[in-house]
Amino acid sequence: MRELVHVQGGQCGNQIGAKFWEVIADEHGIDPTGTYHGDSDLQLERINVYFNEATGGRYVPRAVLMDLEPGTMDSVRAGPFGQLFRPDNFVFGQTGAGNNWAKGL
Repeated sequence: MRELVHVQGGQCGNQIGAKFWEVIADEHGIDPTGTYHGDSDLQLERINVYFNEATGGRYVPRAVLMDLEPGTMDSVRAGPFGQLFRPDNFVFGQTGAGNNWAKGL
């Protein structure tokens, strides 16, 4: 069975990634809290490709979210599926690059 780790980087990557997880969760019948509420066994058949099953039957995305500043991470956490992610999968710095591409992590 195939398993993926989804890596999201920067403001654009995290904004696209947040929408990606909304769509994937909807396809698999996962609500914003990570609980399965689907109506088809097909939704659970390959759910472990993108999600890990945590305690209490909660599904957590297999993802790492990173950025140079915490602003984008705060936006993802405040979004509709922000509580879906594990808090320790957010990796961020305290100062951004300020559109200076010579700066890096």
